[in-house]
This record gives sequence, C-alpha cells and structure tokens, in this order.
Amino acid sequence: MEAAHSSSWIAAGDPLPAFELEEVDGARLTLESLTAEGPAVLVFFRFAGCPACNIALPYYERELAPGLRELGATLVAVSPQIPERLVEIKRRHDLSFQVATDRDNVLGGKLGVLYTANAASQLAGRRNGSFIGDTTGTGTWDLPQPTVIVIGQDRRVAFVDVSPDWLVRTEAEPVLQAVRALEAVAAE
Repeated sequence: MEAAHSSSWIAAGDPLPAFELEEVDGARLTLESLTAEGPAVLVFFRFAGCPACNIALPYYERELAPGLRELGATLVAVSPQIPERLVEIKRRHDLSFQVATDRDNVLGGKLGVLYTANAASQLAGRRNGSFIGDTTGTGTWDLPQPTVIVIGQDRRVAFVDVSPDWLVRTEAEPVLQAVRALEAVAAE
C-alpha cells in the first residue's frame, strides 16, 4: 500500500475545515454541531468488513466511549463506505456512538489521511476479483489510514494520531488525556 505522506496530515493546532458527514441512521453531522456542546473525537476506519476495524470499534465502545461521555465529548466513527453498507457494523457491535460516512472521502482528503493501494496491490486485487471501491461503494482504491482526531470547541485539532499500518489503532487513554487537557484549559 502507498501511505499518505505524513507531511500532508492535519496536525495538532490546525483549524479543522468545515465538513458534513452522513450518520448511518440519517442525521447530518457538521463540525459546528459536533463541537457545539463540547469536544469531538473522530475515529477514521476503513469499512464495515475490515477485520481490524471489527476489533477496534468494539474496543472503543468499551474503553473510550464511556469516558468521553463523562467528559462531555462526542465520539464519531468515520468511514468512506456508503451508509447502506456501513450501518451493518454499528448494528453488529451495538455501538452507542455515531457511525458516519465521509462520502467520496472528502474529509479524509482534506485532512491528508488517505492512501491508495499501489499498482501491484490493485492488480492482485483485480486478479482475485476484489476491488475495494465495490466494497465501500466509492468506486476508488482510496481508504483512510486509521486516524483519531480530537477537536476542541474552538474547532482546532487538539490531538491527532495517524497509523500508516491498518492493523495498528490508537489506544483509548491518549485520546482521553487529550480531551481532559481541553477540559482543563476551558476551566482556567
């Protein structure tokens, strides 16, 4: 796989661009709505059938979501997969947090966290009859790298962790620490 260049990744301190996501249950999520009452945490993942995603999202349900709720933060899992296919992962794991589609990878592209399978991987996929664009419904080979972004109410990135390895995911504690740090600054 060809990774996005780390120099293109959004960084802590950067303002987040305006965006709109489609929650799988029909709601429209915007940067403004997600940060209206407190910080927001976006967890980018590949697609509903991804084995590592099916380990990571239940982990975040157990280890991250309760702490974020206590801190008044909103958690949203984000994938480019179309809502009709993405809803399955939310239901299968009975996720309490929102799961949303980044249609056509618009936000992932703005944040610089996308990667595209290299030519050899694409050829091997085609030979095996698989095309990730059919799975996601995007029609492309582009997927987000596993990424966690903590956004303050000022709509700036307070924390970001991007993993070029699709099997490696951000642990819950650094995310909770980043949200606690935002709360401490707000209390001053």
